[in-house]
Amino acid sequence: MKKVRNIVIGGIQQKVFNLVVVTVLLMMAAYTAVVIHQSGSLTHLMEETNEQQRQSISAISRGTMDSVLDASFTESTQMQAYIADSYFGEAEDVVRMLADYAEHLYADPGAYGLRAVSLPDRSKDGEISAQLLTEEGVDLNDPRIRTELGLIGNMTDMMIALYRNANVDSCYVALPSGVMLLVDDHAATKFDEAGNLVSIPIRERAWYTGAVEKGELYYTDVTRDHFTGEISVMCALPVYHEGRLAAVIGADLFLNDMAAAVSASVRDGSFVCIVNEKGHVVFSPQAEGAFRALPDEQAQDLRESDDKELAEFVKTALKENTGVRTATISGEGYYMTGSPISRVDWAIIGVVSKEAMDQPTITLEAQYDDIQRGALERFRAGIGMAKATIIVLILIVFAVCAAAALVVSARIVKPLEAITKRVSSLGGDDLQFFVEKEYRTGDEIEILAESFAALSAKTLQYVDQVKRVTAEKERIGAELKMATEIQASQLPRLFPPFPTRTEFDIFASMDPAKEVGGDFYDFFLVDDDHIALVMADVSGKGVPAALFMMVSRVLIKSRLQSGETPSEALKNVNNQLCEGNNAGFFVTVWLAVLEISTGKGIAANAGHEHPALRRANGPYELVTYRHSVAVAAMEGVPFKQHEFLLHPGDSVFVYTDGVAEATNEKKELFGTDRMLAALNKDPDAIPQQVLKNVQEDIDAFVAGAEQFDDITMLCLKYNGPRKRAHANHTAN
Repeated sequence: MKKVRNIVIGGIQQKVFNLVVVTVLLMMAAYTAVVIHQSGSLTHLMEETNEQQRQSISAISRGTMDSVLDASFTESTQMQAYIADSYFGEAEDVVRMLADYAEHLYADPGAYGLRAVSLPDRSKDGEISAQLLTEEGVDLNDPRIRTELGLIGNMTDMMIALYRNANVDSCYVALPSGVMLLVDDHAATKFDEAGNLVSIPIRERAWYTGAVEKGELYYTDVTRDHFTGEISVMCALPVYHEGRLAAVIGADLFLNDMAAAVSASVRDGSFVCIVNEKGHVVFSPQAEGAFRALPDEQAQDLRESDDKELAEFVKTALKENTGVRTATISGEGYYMTGSPISRVDWAIIGVVSKEAMDQPTITLEAQYDDIQRGALERFRAGIGMAKATIIVLILIVFAVCAAAALVVSARIVKPLEAITKRVSSLGGDDLQFFVEKEYRTGDEIEILAESFAALSAKTLQYVDQVKRVTAEKERIGAELKMATEIQASQLPRLFPPFPTRTEFDIFASMDPAKEVGGDFYDFFLVDDDHIALVMADVSGKGVPAALFMMVSRVLIKSRLQSGETPSEALKNVNNQLCEGNNAGFFVTVWLAVLEISTGKGIAANAGHEHPALRRANGPYELVTYRHSVAVAAMEGVPFKQHEFLLHPGDSVFVYTDGVAEATNEKKELFGTDRMLAALNKDPDAIPQQVLKNVQEDIDAFVAGAEQFDDITMLCLKYNGPRKRAHANHTAN
């Protein structure tokens, strides 16, 4: 061993030096290999993570868009169909009320006087007036015609009142003799340019011939009004007396607002169109393509379209709500939803371009790809620079001590390992990547860490947005659930409700749908010898319908407890509810008051389902008769009532339309036949068991399908008057 300047050659110091040098060289070589391997691993990991996050963001975005589309798009189309159906239904109610009045006139003409009917007066244009129109050549001096005109003249006041209050643009009564009584506010249109009164071929008009041929309520195709030229549909109904045609009652509906609403429905790649019972598009904002509106003789029957998906969709939409469906039409993808307008066998169809609906997701994916591409390019550029730096470091570190080599290697390798470990641990709720102090190296490693931090921050922002949307939906669901509980708490739920009363047995139930509904039942003692029974269903759904339900229930109960008959109570409640009813709600009501001691009762039915009656030892059967209009549909209308008698052992079962319209997965309705079969499984059972039997059959029929309406039922079994004890007297 030799010692040169404090370094022992061949000794432990040299060996340590040699070991350090070899260690440095080996470590630099190993470090280089590790860096190359880690760079490749990080590149692969970054690409794989980016793709996973891209797929996750895309799936969440598409799922959210699909959910929004299915909820808002479908509900909007169904609401528009409901409004349109109510619009046509109002015209139908007007026609039926006028037809009912005409039947009374012809049935007992002697009870009415003859009322004069005037020809149109141009000076009354803009005023509501009754006008006499004729076909060419009709002799108004004919005694028979004058007598018949005088008889139908009694309908003038009712026609004017209906025209003023109902949503129709004219109403009329046409006679087989070629004359008609018409009420509208545009008298000037009955004259030509020369000021001469025009005649009209009454018995050749489509509404007249169609109603006569059909023999019942008839709607025309979309046409132009004979006098005003407005787009319109006519609703007509024939009236017969002693087997012959006596008159045809009709009403016009101008559809300008409907056409304008359809034309204005175009927005963001979506639009609405209306298809009639022939499969023809009658209103549409589209000027080209399958959904454009053409004259009837040129229009294509979409049910026979070469696009099979479109044809099947239109067939379904004319019959029932379709939900959201996809279809490819002329090579383009669409989302579509349809809902029938049942009164006229039409359908409203909502259409949105799949490209427009998917655009937010596509834009989000493109922005995400741009971010990732930029981050990956910066990362690769950093890796290239790191490799060049490593070569220089190897040359420099070779001349420095082992300690410096170890420090440098540790400074380079450890942050990379920490980043790799942290990135690998990301997942679940832990998606935030922070730039820790150990990543602050001032080189490409710090750039990589900052890229991961920016990426994770954007990912968390998107996840937070999704969470807020989900939380809002949960909040709304909780409020609806609370509203449902409040609604249910307003109904009698304690059974038996009158434990000391043995004259009858009663039970009722309401099984609500997912959201708050408008069904309700009620029963209460008017006095010691009278019990009132109520079953009702408010139009619409949601909290507004539930509030309308509670107001209706309180008003009906108050009226009955004040001593009014069912018809009087419905009339007064109807007038009260019509005041300020801007939302257009109405309620169907079955209402009865039973005298407990005798079984005598009085019932009234305002547009509700037919009740089922069982006589002692017999089966349940539907009791059908003509109903009055629904409550709150029209102010000032009368309501009919009828008497009935229950014998000991008789039972009455009433329900809402949720029973008969319970639907299974095949879109089949439960119906009244199945309901009667359920009632008659054990017809002599107590009311509670009767309702249980019906509910079990409904549950078995729908087999888990979603419930869209409340199921409300009430059953009363009449046991007869209370038996009183008689004292025994013994003669002494």
